[in-house]
Amino acid sequence: MRIVFMGTPEFAVPSIRTLLEHRYDIVAVVTAPDKPRGRGQQLSFTPVKEFALQRQLPVLQPENLHDEVFISQLQNLKPDLIIVVAFRILPKEIFLLPRFGTFNLHASLLPKYRGAAPINWAIIHGDRETGVTTFFLQEKVDTGNILMQARIPISQDATAGEIHDALSLLGANAVLHTVQMIESGTIDPQPQNNDLTTPAPKIFKDDCRITWQAPAEKIHNFVRGLSPHPAAWTTHKHKTIKLFKTSLVENHAAQPGIVLQCTSDSLIVGTQKNALAILEIQQEGRKKMSIAEFLRGYRLSAGDVLE
Repeated sequence: MRIVFMGTPEFAVPSIRTLLEHRYDIVAVVTAPDKPRGRGQQLSFTPVKEFALQRQLPVLQPENLHDEVFISQLQNLKPDLIIVVAFRILPKEIFLLPRFGTFNLHASLLPKYRGAAPINWAIIHGDRETGVTTFFLQEKVDTGNILMQARIPISQDATAGEIHDALSLLGANAVLHTVQMIESGTIDPQPQNNDLTTPAPKIFKDDCRITWQAPAEKIHNFVRGLSPHPAAWTTHKHKTIKLFKTSLVENHAAQPGIVLQCTSDSLIVGTQKNALAILEIQQEGRKKMSIAEFLRGYRLSAGDVLE
């Protein structure tokens, strides 16, 4: 089976690695164009491109997916199957090209959390379970017939980064099993129930500001759902502070945003209901650090206000 693999971030690497380990023929890898990054603005490769080059796989990096030259390159490859893991929205002329079609790996249990940030929103909403879905592409994003799903629990303190890594590995197995079912003719696509759709839109910086007037549990979920990226934030005396890890503290007299306790290694802040202990934090312009490290170089006192 001739496979074209499309993906960009680290999340996609275990999937392509697993396919190669099981000796599938990946005839080309499609990924995002190189971009200048860092202070020196040197061109950097996507994680998928770096992996593909290590394995000496042909790499295509189209600026425009509608480009006739790119589409012609795909046609000349004569793929039996296209697999998409964390890439861009494909035009119809591409996803209908292979004889077995094109399937996508999505980091949620569709139709729940359709959109760009499914892992973040599952944790922000306090879900206790998530998973991955493979599905055949259709014109409307994340709506195609489901091929298979796999599930994992979400612990009370799990961050988006931790769940991302777990789903990346779970997704690799789902991609492999989906290919095996397509190859053997045992695949049984099932339509999604659109009545159960939950949106998972892209998250921007302004969306990440903490509302201290919310209950502690909701803020805790918000912080871990945005950790490590793009990161929940608050301000103290007009300085931006990012929070990466918190824990719940029972305190029925807490006031929203008020520092209730500040010692050499402990910072507890009130919310609308109960309080939060801040465990990992980052001051504007500094590196991420434990609360003890942070308090050694930053002045905070009980009674101060976070906004």
